[in-house]
Amino acid sequence: MSDSRQSTSAGCRRLDSVIDDDIRYRAVDSRDARFDGVFFTAVTSTGIYCRPSCPAVTPKRVNCTFYPSAAAAQSAGFRACRRCRPDSVPGSPEWNHRADLVGRAMRLIGDGVVDREGVAGLAGRLGYSSRQLQRQLTAELGAGPIALARARRAQTARLLLQTTELPVTDIAFAAGFASVRQFNDTVREVYDRTPSGLRAEVASGRRTATPAGGLALRLAYRGALDSGHLIDFLALRAVPGVEEVVPGTRPGVRTYRRTLALPYGHGIAEVDGLAAGEPATRGWLDCRLLLTDLRDLPTAVQRLRVLFDLDADPLAVDEQLGADPLLGPLVRARPGLRSPGHVDPHELAVRAVLGQQITVGAARTLAGRLAEKYGTPLPEPSGGLRLLFPASAALATADPEDFAMPAARRRALTGLCAALAEGAVRLDGGVDREEAAAGLLALPGIGPWTVGYLRMRALADPDVFLPSDIGVKHGLLRLGAAGDPKSAARAAGPWAPWRSYAVHRLWAGPAVAPGAGSDRTPGAGSTRSTDGAGSADRSTSTIGTENTPA
Repeated sequence: MSDSRQSTSAGCRRLDSVIDDDIRYRAVDSRDARFDGVFFTAVTSTGIYCRPSCPAVTPKRVNCTFYPSAAAAQSAGFRACRRCRPDSVPGSPEWNHRADLVGRAMRLIGDGVVDREGVAGLAGRLGYSSRQLQRQLTAELGAGPIALARARRAQTARLLLQTTELPVTDIAFAAGFASVRQFNDTVREVYDRTPSGLRAEVASGRRTATPAGGLALRLAYRGALDSGHLIDFLALRAVPGVEEVVPGTRPGVRTYRRTLALPYGHGIAEVDGLAAGEPATRGWLDCRLLLTDLRDLPTAVQRLRVLFDLDADPLAVDEQLGADPLLGPLVRARPGLRSPGHVDPHELAVRAVLGQQITVGAARTLAGRLAEKYGTPLPEPSGGLRLLFPASAALATADPEDFAMPAARRRALTGLCAALAEGAVRLDGGVDREEAAAGLLALPGIGPWTVGYLRMRALADPDVFLPSDIGVKHGLLRLGAAGDPKSAARAAGPWAPWRSYAVHRLWAGPAVAPGAGSDRTPGAGSTRSTDGAGSADRSTSTIGTENTPA
């Protein structure tokens, strides 16, 4: 599991330990997009801040100051560059692998907790005082939680102003501002433009006139992205009525669609994969959102980014795994493979338990039946989407006869749902991963494999390895390596801190033609899971094959 837990540990400041200002300036001089979102360059002679890959003329070294966050640059009085739009870069990959206070806080801020619950709510979720939290964030990021949330609101405001025809007043509140005056002041300070001036920079023909609450946007990513693997992975597990994969509006494109339960309402999300022939380094995925409440926009976007692992640094991952004699050929065959997260950790936890000891098709069918019985119907169906997945509280009190599974697994499912509903076990982005794992393991019928799978997807931990997984075993055997758990664990040692990505490479196997994995992933088999089955947890489930849970 992940080793980067405490803020004092060596693993938590990986970037600070290897990057100094001279290296940052060289990255700016070479316009290295790998550092976009990792740091920001403020130019004292112009009063603006940029992403490292900004195409403008490279400023003199003496005029450059570097900041770890856009919020820090804004707090120092710099405005965002209108050419490179540094506020719209992918998030720093640090917040994926860091499990300390700052990493946990950044994940919650990204999910909109400060806007909904304030700094006190954020601090309470993290188990720290507001003062301690402010001190830690300021020390590392140059800005406190309010400034970080403000930068997030400003970016959302710009996105809405320049991509939609929504009234300015609606945009102010949709972006999370408490008043129109606060909205106007922030936009002027961050972008050196009034809201109407910022909107005028983009021709009206480039803005969308979609139905109420509807938005078309781009989800940025860095490096290469194997969208075929992501769409295949999600298609294989799509719960009827809740999610689906359909042909896209462009030739050769598949679109993933699903319903979203959000803090203020619900939504429908559509994300297009890359078309055949499009470069894996295109830089963005097309996305469309239909929301009942526009205040949910930043949260919906952040959850989709987690689902598609868009803030990852595939160059760092592939460089390390590609140097391994065992995984190297797989990395070179399929660059940019991501480790999918999930939009709702509670939903994933339920589906993981549903999938124990049965095939992925049977688990999908069972999840669909529960959604039909206990899910919330949409006011109007959209294609094959009709339902929101049931909340854990609804399943905690469900009739056990509706769970077509052995009694031990029924008890495991209802116990898990009760723990999630009561808050005894938390799976949000701000939870301590070790504490969450311990809480899950204490529940009856939840074993190490299920906990590892939930850490990898629900908690977006990039460094999880499943040595007893059947899919991992088969992947190692295909590579000519020993597949027993002890040998697998030894082989995975050098893959840290990217072992989750290694697991996906072993599951996926060799590259396939685009779309070939729509119905079956490479190497699909028919073995069955025994994780969580009673007290004897043997943890032999596999995610890359036909018995896959969740």
